[in-house]
Amino acid sequence: MRTSSSSAAAPGAPHEAAGGAPGLRLVLASRSPQRDALLRQLCIPFRVVVSAHIEDLHDGDPVLTVERNARGKAEEVLARTRLRPGELVLGVDTVVVAGGRVLGKAAGEQEAAQFLRLLAGRRHEVYSGLYLCSPERAEIGHAVTGVTFRSLGAADVARYVACGEWRERAGAYAIQGVGSALVERVDGDYFNVVGLPVAALLTALAAFGAPPFCWLPAGFGSS
Repeated sequence: MRTSSSSAAAPGAPHEAAGGAPGLRLVLASRSPQRDALLRQLCIPFRVVVSAHIEDLHDGDPVLTVERNARGKAEEVLARTRLRPGELVLGVDTVVVAGGRVLGKAAGEQEAAQFLRLLAGRRHEVYSGLYLCSPERAEIGHAVTGVTFRSLGAADVARYVACGEWRERAGAYAIQGVGSALVERVDGDYFNVVGLPVAALLTALAAFGAPPFCWLPAGFGSS
């Protein structure tokens, strides 16, 4: 994780997550329901302000792609949002790389089927960039996870595309949903494939003085 220096809410009303220690709160610069769900699972307090940053694919350099997009999302939100005390803005971007080709979100059913045929029966990499910032400083980094798909026939691809789960997903699949049936093996951070590299997030939070579990309220988990 490298360190650098460095409202009107976007569509989708900001909302609250449970939990929280005084002084730590995230502003998630994403409409991703998967990132939302993982932050809730971690019980990290947050609100959502969707970024207007336009994602850009820098073909041939997936690390540059995800880190630039994560930074762009976070800095766009930071520039127009009045942060509350203790808030940090979190930007994340995820792409799939297969055979040297960077795959973002499929534009339609035809492209989704094309992506799935490309991924079938082979290993690909999922890259996520993460950018955590305040007005004074930032932490940037990325994670890479290997995913191997099982062999897929034309009917498998057609049925998965028809279910619609591929929409708004990098590489046109969702490993945490029906798309789990596409996968034979995962090497690395599973949560990175879902859309949020949890280990990288914990490293970034620690650099801001927030070690794991410090955000849990007193008495959390007690009956």
